[in-house]
Amino acid sequence: MTKPLMLKTLRTIFVALTMTTTAFIAVSPLQPAMAQARALPDFTDLVDLVGPSVVNIRTMEKVSLRSAQGGQGDEDMMEFFRRFGIPMPNMPGNPKQAPRQNRPQHEEEQPRGVGSGFILTADGFIMTNAHVVDGADEVLVTLTDKREFKAKIIGADKRSDVAVVKIEAVGLPAVKVGDVGRLRVGEWVMAIGSPFGLENSVTAGIVSAKQRDTGDYLPFIQTDVAINPGNSGGPLINMRGEVVGINSQIYSRSGGFMGISFAIPMDEAVRVSDQLRSSGRVSRGRIGVQIEQVSKDVAESLGLGKAAGAMVRAVEPGLPAEKAGVEAGDIITRFDGKTIEKSSDLPRMVGGTKPGTKSTLTVFRRGAYKDLSISIAEVEADKPLAKASARDEKPKTSTAGQAVGLGVSEATEAQKKELKIKGGVRVDSAVDAAARAGLREGDIIMSLGNTEISSVKEFEAALAKHDKSKTLAVLVRRADLVQWVLIKPAR
Repeated sequence: MTKPLMLKTLRTIFVALTMTTTAFIAVSPLQPAMAQARALPDFTDLVDLVGPSVVNIRTMEKVSLRSAQGGQGDEDMMEFFRRFGIPMPNMPGNPKQAPRQNRPQHEEEQPRGVGSGFILTADGFIMTNAHVVDGADEVLVTLTDKREFKAKIIGADKRSDVAVVKIEAVGLPAVKVGDVGRLRVGEWVMAIGSPFGLENSVTAGIVSAKQRDTGDYLPFIQTDVAINPGNSGGPLINMRGEVVGINSQIYSRSGGFMGISFAIPMDEAVRVSDQLRSSGRVSRGRIGVQIEQVSKDVAESLGLGKAAGAMVRAVEPGLPAEKAGVEAGDIITRFDGKTIEKSSDLPRMVGGTKPGTKSTLTVFRRGAYKDLSISIAEVEADKPLAKASARDEKPKTSTAGQAVGLGVSEATEAQKKELKIKGGVRVDSAVDAAARAGLREGDIIMSLGNTEISSVKEFEAALAKHDKSKTLAVLVRRADLVQWVLIKPAR
């Protein structure tokens, strides 16, 4: 091969290799990732838009101090000298040292904590967490332009952890409230606050989950946005520059951020703040029941279809549920026509209903649905449940339940009166399958499956009809609480 021909051939091969490499790059799986990297969100405009609406909140508390020299440790040491008749140090032979309890005292304001908040209205209403201002004697609000104001606490609601404070200012940059219903899991969000006192710190992440049950009245928004002490009360902001939540809690084993943060949904927070601004307190509804989640096994055993609703464990005497005819063991499936998917839905629905409102409960009881009319009461301090005891002599035990490990007897009139029940049989012994299911002596059996039990005779009849190859659902009263217990057949 001649030299010019060889050079031409080499040039052809080089061009071919170059084209092949180019083609490889064109189909490389790295290309979509690079495209995604170029599409990552830019938060700078959001910070410019919302940043001026975020405030730093410092709280102060008054602490009583003694004017005498030395601290508590010095006082304890002087008490030691007095007790044993030893002259006071630095004051030899001074018997006229004033007793500790008579020394003059004075109050001094000391820093209590640091949190965040955001401007709700242009005339100075600011939203934050209740735990940020709880116990504070003075609240100081600092704006991004370094102006500082003493704030008045308008109201704080510990149940929702929402508080509203007011500063005397006008023309403030208020936030725009977003629609939490449009928020999607995986969506980018941003937080602004004062972690560890570092004002106007910006962090970002995504929505990890919605409707996360960590509180009685609030379905929290879970994110992976970095939240630390001092961020509490600050806003959670979507990519449209709207506030969708109040950063409130973190999950942590160390006290610092571990990738799981929780925010109060803004729609719930606004409802609370509206009441705080109008009356300084939040009025919530209650009906007087204790509930628990309905398990899949219980739902199948009772013919409910799916594990949904709230199972009533106890009905508080004298409250709306008892007056409406709700019974322990009922499964509440709807409230005012709205389906209750999980038990935590019920207190939120009832709590958000104005006291005095007439509502409708749909309950599943012994295989059938029933609508009950109920008048909503107002939440008050919870009453402790009384402990029930069984001090009466035991009637003769029935052995009909031995196949499932149960020995039962008639509940005495004294037991029924003490527990405020009309019927049921008392468990005298629980072994084997019954013991494994959690039954124990002293329990009151109120139903087997969908059959109500008021006597040993009815218990024996219902047990005789039960298919022994299937799980037996037992409604049990223990003290003041009711629950379904499942006795599974032996394998």
